[in-house]
This record gives sequence, structure tokens and C-alpha cells, in this order.
Amino acid sequence: MKTSSVPLSSTAEKAIDAAIGATIDPWPPATSKRQAILNAAADVFAEQGFAGASIDAIAVRAGVSRQTVYNQVGDKDNLFKIVVGEITERSSAGFFKVLDTFPVAPTDLEEELAVFSAQLLRKAVCDPNGRWLRKLVETEGARFPALFETWKEYGPGKKYPAVAARLAQLALGGYLEVDDPALAARQYMALLATDLRIDQQFGRVTPEAEIDRMAADATRTFLRAFASRK
Repeated sequence: MKTSSVPLSSTAEKAIDAAIGATIDPWPPATSKRQAILNAAADVFAEQGFAGASIDAIAVRAGVSRQTVYNQVGDKDNLFKIVVGEITERSSAGFFKVLDTFPVAPTDLEEELAVFSAQLLRKAVCDPNGRWLRKLVETEGARFPALFETWKEYGPGKKYPAVAARLAQLALGGYLEVDDPALAARQYMALLATDLRIDQQFGRVTPEAEIDRMAADATRTFLRAFASRK
């Protein structure tokens, strides 16, 4: 196995960008009244929380009447469930699109994993869908746990096992020494996302160069613990 501390390869990064697309669209265009309501509801729930949001405020933001909201999606509880479900699905889709580029047979493990990690930060952790969900979980999860069953199932319930499976592949290939892939996946994700999420909590936009540095630092720390010594 070869590891290095070479800066992130622009060639490798461009290859990953080509594979997953330069951007992940945050919201579908409001081409129907229903989609306009869902987009407006997502914004209002994020700004005011579930308890503070009102059907009237959502209707005004969507440019429709209060009755149209009820006709299209039902009451506030049902609207919230629909929004959480749709945003969870979009967030998961973006995450797995990036995960498809995971380097399972690298020629330079540290460089290729760092490039992948930077893209995961940009396309998944920085994804507005994921940020919206984390904010709602933090503000409303304790009061409305039933509303987040979809998020639990399709968020951490699927993402972390998928990362664990990729790390297990690296271990089978002799690149890593991992006794518990599930634990290693949680530790990898924690190392990768902590600094960026601190920026997000304070409303700071993280510069691109800092995202690369965060990814490289997290990768280096992770490999010090788990890289094969053979």
C-alpha cells in the first residue's frame, strides 16, 4: 500500500466531479402548486421550526391560498412528514452518488481517499438538503420523534453501513486493518464532518481551500489509526 501527503490531485478531483456532476440541485423548481408549497414549507420549517410554522405563512411564501395548501397536502403534520421524506430522499441520493466514487482499489490510498473525502464534504455534508435535515433534527427531534422515522431509516441507517462496507473492502484488499467496519465508519464520518459542521452552526461559509484541508487532515488521522502496517 502506498500513502502520501501530496496535496489533493486536481486530476483525481476532476474525475470525481465528472462522475457525480458539478452540482447537486438543492430544490426542485416550483413547476406546480404542490412543489411550490413543499419548497415554501421547507423554508418556513427551517426558519421557524415545526411549532412556530403556520399554514398561513407557508401559503403566503408559496403564493397560494390557505385552502390550496390543505387541498394539496393536508394539515401541517402531514405537510411536515412529506417535506422530511422528500428532502431525506434527495439528501440520500446525493450522498450515494458521491459514495459510488469511493476508491476501493487505490494506487495511492491517502491521496485518493482525501480527494473522495473532500467531495463528500462538498456534495453531501455541504448539501442544503442535509443541512436542513440536521437543523430540524436538532430543533424538533426531541419533541416530534415520530416525524423522523423516515430520516432515521434513510439517513444514518443507510449511509453509515454503506461507508462501513467500503472500508471493509479496503480491509479485504490489505489497505486497512479494521476489526469493526461499522465503528470505523462512524469514526471516519465524525473526523470528516466535525469542523465543517461547526462552521455551519455559526453560519460561516467554509472556503474551498479549507474544505480540502479538512478532508486531508481527517484522512491522515484516520489512516494513522487504520492503515495497514504490512
